[in-house]
Amino acid sequence: MVRHIVCYKLKDPTDEVKQKTKEIFLSMQGRVPEVKSVTVGIDELHSERSFDIVLDVTFDSFEAMASYQRNDYHVSVVKKHVHSVKESSVSVDYSMPDRE
Repeated sequence: MVRHIVCYKLKDPTDEVKQKTKEIFLSMQGRVPEVKSVTVGIDELHSERSFDIVLDVTFDSFEAMASYQRNDYHVSVVKKHVHSVKESSVSVDYSMPDRE
């Protein structure tokens, strides 16, 4: 399993923008077949170093994640929205150990 975690700072971090972004991220479940699970969190502390929203997606493999990056829904809906509202982002992608 592979985890893809992205933290976003938004240009205009209003509750409305954060909620719409969360809904769009969650809408990938069932629409993007490579996505095994998706979790979204909205920052509650608002510290100086906080990001506004986090996306946490799980895939079966790095190949599945690469396919997700090209998926039409991900590109035309999710990325289009995110690029219109984000100021910056950071990410980490890593393999999860198998659990027995």
